[in-house]
Amino acid sequence: MATRWRSRLSSLTAGLHEFYAGPYRATFARAQRDEEDLFMMMVFSEALGVPNPANYYTVELMPVVYDRFHEWHRRMGMDRSPLDSISCC
Repeated sequence: MATRWRSRLSSLTAGLHEFYAGPYRATFARAQRDEEDLFMMMVFSEALGVPNPANYYTVELMPVVYDRFHEWHRRMGMDRSPLDSISCC
């Protein structure tokens, strides 16, 4: 009996989540992408020639975000990689 109530409650929770968050899914995705673009700019700013006071902390993150660099610079409107050290195209 308890499992039936849990099943119904989880179904109700999923339905309410879809009802309230469903219409804003594209907005949430766009906001997440914008935050990621800003994060990538902060990580690669020193290499792009923009002074970055947090360069000491962000240089360790470069290997982590390197896989997404190509996608990011294409989204920013750069046909080729702006960095000489990273040639992804």
